[in-house]
Amino acid sequence: MTDGDPLIEIQGLCKNFGPSVAPVRAVTDVSFTIRKGETVGLVGESGSGKTTIGRMLTRLADPSAGRVIYRGLDQPMDLAAISLRRYRPLRARIQMIFQDPYASLNPRLRIRQIIGEALDTHGLHRGAARLPRIHALLRQVGLGAEHAERYPHEFSGGQRQRIGIARALAVEPEFIVADEPLSALDVSIQAQVINLLSDIREHLGLTMLFISHDLDVVEYLCDRVVVLYLGRVVEIAPTRELYAHPCHPYTRALLAAAPAPDPAQRRDIPLLEGDLPSPANPPSGCVFRTRCPLAQARCASHDMQLRQVGDEHWTACWRDA
Repeated sequence: MTDGDPLIEIQGLCKNFGPSVAPVRAVTDVSFTIRKGETVGLVGESGSGKTTIGRMLTRLADPSAGRVIYRGLDQPMDLAAISLRRYRPLRARIQMIFQDPYASLNPRLRIRQIIGEALDTHGLHRGAARLPRIHALLRQVGLGAEHAERYPHEFSGGQRQRIGIARALAVEPEFIVADEPLSALDVSIQAQVINLLSDIREHLGLTMLFISHDLDVVEYLCDRVVVLYLGRVVEIAPTRELYAHPCHPYTRALLAAAPAPDPAQRRDIPLLEGDLPSPANPPSGCVFRTRCPLAQARCASHDMQLRQVGDEHWTACWRDA
């Protein structure tokens, strides 16, 4: 497999919660591909299903339907279909960086024990090689060997997130799901962690799904962007193309809502009004129609599927850009 070949193929992924007679449809018929060596951004409002997708890719949650094809082995494997026992050896290849760096670290363990747990679970760097490997990982994320003997509460939020990144890297993964790794950090620290993730991706050749609501960070870090609304994909495009020529009204509204450096700059696109509809009772037809300024009668009866509007650019809207 070479860079540019598909590593993860997500096909018709769905996740329902609650009773089968009246389920909450958190994710509905999501399909996209993540190529080896690329970083794909997953964006959308809170409640759009971003984290749920990330958790299904790492088997922290089981999908209700769909397939997740992993092509990092000799034979492609559907991660959604195999048992957790068969999936366990793959956890070294597929890791997750969590949103809250404090909640994801055991407060009773020293840092060398937290990182060492990952090494022990997968039988890596045993014996005398264990502690030097932990020290090397800490240095790789901008910390020192002396930090290995401390507890999580002795670190700042940014340092704790670096430890979470070191733990994910400890088992030498091929694919990482980064679930809003900056949202719990101060703005002054976010840039440092962004640069760290960028350097790690470049030096280790990692493939990454970067979940975020910060569109400026996504533009800087990601190669392609998948836009979610109410658990459905509404647009997929290369980053430059998406930011220069957004096609879906929801994508345009998201970009318009991003803070502008110049407060006097006028907005050509009005901000979204109203709340995200309930996933337990989504609107008929296009799920965005209740908030879309361009909605027409046909939008209530046609559930628009993704259609290609450019080179690797897909949108779920019948209107031309």
